Amino acid sequence: MNLASTALLALAMSTDAFAAAVGKGAALHRPHFREALRTGAIFGSIEAITPIVGWALGLVAARYVEAYDHWIAFALLGGLGIRMIYAGLSNDDPPEDKPRSHSFWVLAMTGLGTSIDAMAVGVGLAFLNENIVPIAIAIGCTTLAMVTAGVMLGRVLGAIAGKRAEIAGGVILILIGTMILIEHLNAAPV
Repeated sequence: MNLASTALLALAMSTDAFAAAVGKGAALHRPHFREALRTGAIFGSIEAITPIVGWALGLVAARYVEAYDHWIAFALLGGLGIRMIYAGLSNDDPPEDKPRSHSFWVLAMTGLGTSIDAMAVGVGLAFLNENIVPIAIAIGCTTLAMVTAGVMLGRVLGAIAGKRAEIAGGVILILIGTMILIEHLNAAPV
């Protein structure tokens, strides 16, 4: 795989995480760059690990991963999206009472949900006999940058739109999960 292909793949793999990060940034009370970078590091690490896991699984049992990856992504992203919508609709928290950071586990679950497609890419790369390490590093670094920028963008959107931004972030997560599910179901052989 050449450098241009690797860069395009890394960008494509990080777009779901970027969209989710905008919602995560909007759900926080004026997140600082340090929190955005922490979020980017968590997402980037997961996004770098999942293609390696997919590659390893591809060497062993690709059909098992491909059969369920879209359902796992749909369930994770849908559940997190519903949780964000519920939080956005509740009148319990005025904007100044928003948390200043998300827990590691909330970020890790969101990162895992947006990186399931990277695992599937890793499976495909195993069949092509590609060296997965530089590709995984490129995906992780690109995701780190995109998610950090997404959280900071969410900060601006959250200040402007308030709870509506959190609801929109939840809807975006559900849409991403639904798009992954539809894409894989349409691609499935009949």
